[in-house]
Amino acid sequence: MSAHCMLTGAQPGFGNRVSHSHRRTSRRFDPNIQSKRYWLPSEGRHVRLRLSAKGIKTVDAIGVEAAVARIRARGVRV
Repeated sequence: MSAHCMLTGAQPGFGNRVSHSHRRTSRRFDPNIQSKRYWLPSEGRHVRLRLSAKGIKTVDAIGVEAAVARIRARGVRV
């Protein structure tokens, strides 16, 4: 799935568009996914992470090492 955060697991939500006449058609609420490159000092390399805006704030708060550890604990390859 393309619109998916590696850290928080945020993924699209689904709902309905409701027109003025109240007809309903399906729509998608995509998370704000950004691709961001971080320096990983323990491995001496850069890693590119696909994160939501909330995920980027989480990395800023806990650090890139802890964030990569959480991502790997979820079973995602970095």
